[in-house]
Amino acid sequence: MPSFGEPRRREAELMRRRLGLLMLMVAVMASASPTIGSSSYAADTASIVRLAYINPHPSSRPPTGTHVFWERLRELGYIEGRNLVVDARWADDRTDRLPELVADLLTRKPDVLVTWGAPAAIAAKNATISVPIVAVAVTVDASVAASLAQPGGNLTGLSLGWTEIAGKWLELLQEVIPGLSAVALVANPENPLNRTLTKQLEGIAKAHSIKLRVIEASNQQALDRAFERARHEAQAVVILPDSTLNSDARRLVALATKYRLPSMYTGRAIVKAGGLIAYGPDFAAQWRRAAEYVDKIVKGAKPAELPIEEPTKYQLTVNLTAAKALGLTVPETVLVRADEVIR
Repeated sequence: MPSFGEPRRREAELMRRRLGLLMLMVAVMASASPTIGSSSYAADTASIVRLAYINPHPSSRPPTGTHVFWERLRELGYIEGRNLVVDARWADDRTDRLPELVADLLTRKPDVLVTWGAPAAIAAKNATISVPIVAVAVTVDASVAASLAQPGGNLTGLSLGWTEIAGKWLELLQEVIPGLSAVALVANPENPLNRTLTKQLEGIAKAHSIKLRVIEASNQQALDRAFERARHEAQAVVILPDSTLNSDARRLVALATKYRLPSMYTGRAIVKAGGLIAYGPDFAAQWRRAAEYVDKIVKGAKPAELPIEEPTKYQLTVNLTAAKALGLTVPETVLVRADEVIR
């Protein structure tokens, strides 16, 4: 005759088995799911890259070729919203705001800081010695890097090689304008690169028997006065590379047309908008390399060991419609060397 305690013992044994199975399932799930502090969790979060980006322009006027930077990052596997977080700041053509904006970006603890132009690179370099900086259109001097080949510190990037081609601007204008003897050089006195190029071009102009009239303009409003003065002092104008002076292509073209001044620019976008001639680097190629530098740094490369690269190709763009409006005939010797001729 069975005792009344037997069913209870069987029920207790069944409960113990169920509890043991439940504990085993919990252990398996715990081992498969990373917890905060575990190595697998750390590896997962480490795959998210935080990129800071600062530009002196307004967001509505990004530099030529910037889109190639973002396209190349996607090709390399960095997808915003998945494994890439982008914190961007725009100075709206006010370079005095750059230090403040860089400081704000650094509070976001970026893995890499990308800058455009010399003023932004200097602001970033002055603000941090630890966050890697990839500077596009950087001017190499002691304030930002030890040298092109071995920049040292936490900054590397791409130089646009302006000092290598400055003399070409005057040579091309001499070929296009018969009897050229005086050129107005419009420069931003607040831009270190413009100061360097002005000194260089003064020597080159003298060697080419050209009188160089240096006209300073630190903002868009000053450009009107610069062109008006140039009309009385020179036969042509060179607009030096500067993010403020070159930010509005249509305005530059309108001023050159108003004062009937053949003008040399440093970016093909202004010639596409109606300017006469431009000679400068391939901006898209530089932005592409910038994305590849970001990838190298994320994967462990040190900025100090990545050389600051100079362009391998420069572009000559000529607008024959603009030349005709100015009463100029562009010689065949220039046209055959042009990468693009707009008719």
